Amino acid sequence: MAELIKIYEENPNEKAIDKVVSILKKGGLIIYPTDTVYGVGCDITNTKAMEKVAKIKGVKLDKANFSFICNNLSNLSDYVRQIDTPTYKILKKAFPGPFTFVLPGNTNLPKSFKNKKTVGIRIPNNNIIRALIEKLGNPIVSTSIYDEDDLLEYTTDPELIFEKWQNKVDIVIDGGFGGNIPSTVIDLSDGKFEILREGKGDFNSL
Repeated sequence: MAELIKIYEENPNEKAIDKVVSILKKGGLIIYPTDTVYGVGCDITNTKAMEKVAKIKGVKLDKANFSFICNNLSNLSDYVRQIDTPTYKILKKAFPGPFTFVLPGNTNLPKSFKNKKTVGIRIPNNNIIRALIEKLGNPIVSTSIYDEDDLLEYTTDPELIFEKWQNKVDIVIDGGFGGNIPSTVIDLSDGKFEILREGKGDFNSL
């Protein structure tokens, strides 16, 4: 059974952040706020935890298209092949913000993603998730929380999220109401600018 934990974005409580990080380090699953919709994620270094997230999504881990949530652009070189200056300038302009960029993966990708040529990178403009990643010391693997309701694609109320997900995850962070528009997904993996999904991020600004 999960725990619902309140964390304020303006000033994330350090003890609460430490508690969530310790759950992540033990292979736990967390639900957390971003600058778009709520996401479910785990430590990128824990294969068993990633398998649990894949099971929730109903896919095999090696077929899953998860995003890597990073704290800043310095994490990029850990998982992404060297990118050119124009691409870097776009990323610098977009992050932190409501975008996911598909970039060419390198040989450091976790074992489960070795067959993938690309990886989705996200740096949300949200202090809670970025404080968690900073404390954890590496990105988390993440996917958005969908709602089974035909009218609601995403649940925005953390208490309702807790009701629905408490038996599937270890902690639900209440960071206030979430959005219901996902991130804009842009493929930059082969040097071209291709929009895969129009979401909250305004790609014209890039």
